[in-house]
Amino acid sequence: MAYEIPVTQARAELADLINRVVYGGERVVVTRHGKPLVALVSAEDLAKLEAGAAPDAEPVISAVSQVAPAAPATGEQQRFGIAAEHRGTGAS
Repeated sequence: MAYEIPVTQARAELADLINRVVYGGERVVVTRHGKPLVALVSAEDLAKLEAGAAPDAEPVISAVSQVAPAAPATGEQQRFGIAAEHRGTGAS
């Protein structure tokens, strides 16, 4: 999780924020009116981001590739516009 700080406070504490990012391994999000504006990350983190090293990307791709095709809707499902059916836990 990133440390959030308002832009006005970040101006006053820039040197400290840089040290927290470089030596403490933190990520700092600078906000304006409570909304994220910019982020301070280490050069190492930036290189990983630019290289496309997203640690959460692979599980999402493999989970999506395991989705089975749906069975055609029954007459009653078609009549009421129901597109899905709850099968309960452990059903396949």
